[in-house]
Amino acid sequence: MNKFSTLNHQKFFPEQETLHKICDEKYLEVEEISRFIENYNTIDLLKIASSLRNKNNPKTITYSRKVFINLINLCKDSCSYCTYKKEPTDAGSVMLKPSQALSIAEAGKKLKCTEALIVTGERPELKYGEAKKWLHEMGHRTVSDFIADLGEKILQKTGLLPHTNAGSLTKKEMSMLKSTNVSLGMMLENSSEKLLQVGKAHEKAPSKNPKVRIKSLVSAGELKIPITTGLLIGIGENLVDVIRSILLIKELNGKYGHIQEVIIQNFSPKPGTTMENFNPPSDIYFLKCIAAARILLKNINIQVPPNLSPQTYSRYLDSGINDWGGISPLTPDYVNPEYPWPTIKDVRRVTGMKGFALRARLPIYPEFIKKPYNYNYFVADNLKKYIETLIDDTGLVKEEYIQ
Repeated sequence: MNKFSTLNHQKFFPEQETLHKICDEKYLEVEEISRFIENYNTIDLLKIASSLRNKNNPKTITYSRKVFINLINLCKDSCSYCTYKKEPTDAGSVMLKPSQALSIAEAGKKLKCTEALIVTGERPELKYGEAKKWLHEMGHRTVSDFIADLGEKILQKTGLLPHTNAGSLTKKEMSMLKSTNVSLGMMLENSSEKLLQVGKAHEKAPSKNPKVRIKSLVSAGELKIPITTGLLIGIGENLVDVIRSILLIKELNGKYGHIQEVIIQNFSPKPGTTMENFNPPSDIYFLKCIAAARILLKNINIQVPPNLSPQTYSRYLDSGINDWGGISPLTPDYVNPEYPWPTIKDVRRVTGMKGFALRARLPIYPEFIKKPYNYNYFVADNLKKYIETLIDDTGLVKEEYIQ
């Protein structure tokens, strides 16, 4: 009898045989997997992805209640789709003082947030004298030094758990941040180096070189740091590139067990960028990328941001995701300010309509908390007291805490 209810045939046809090889984790060429994903009926593919999600998360979809601390939005890179990066003379440029960042965290605590998402541009101090001066005035040489100090202050003063996304950090920088961050974030975006070519999305963004990004992911694994990564879909890659990237993430997690979440994010063209006239990914292509991530990555948490598809995000629940990512009741999405987050109330309603309960999680997932080996292996001892005051016996945020 077939293991998937959507496949009721009496015998295996070639595409079904491929599916079973994928699900049984037998070796297949990237091109063969890509052809299968591309040619398989979309509705059936999504049902398979959903069935795999339901096996591990049958009733619950999670999100992280957060504040977004936009620490500094100067950046040495220039991605062709980005509106986050600012120049020092721009009206929207930001270089926060510690008191300002702490004020945001304290306001978030009043709204029952549990995550302090700290985001910066990529090594701005290497390009901008203004960034060096800003750091010097606060007694630091690098942004990472500043984040380590700020993270400690946020923990002590608010109890919010820092989660930093500052781009491709070195192993030394990650090691410094481990004692104040329960997890880190860094998008792989794609493992294809063709996106670095002239006219491509990452032409002027050397830090998006896959070799650089992969090195950071490996360093996080070696340091036993839970990390969120992900892919940006529709920036010039093809399905083969997506599958190859997913398999790379799978391989790294197989070695280190540290990939806590994979974000599958759809490119949205923004006015004023080099790629403003590029088309977003087609619905079918994007849905198949999400399903492919679930099928290939099995029980790794899969997230799609709801704000980038405000009218239609409910359909991603049919594609196998189990998380909506960070949503703030206070601060905007500074990376995508054109796309406000839906309210948590609306996300709860949409999630409930699909038959799931919405639960708040910490910026570190329950499997890194509730499994004793993982808890001891991946979580710094000094962070445990902050974690344990916020969670119930499932490793999710106490319901009474956010009510």
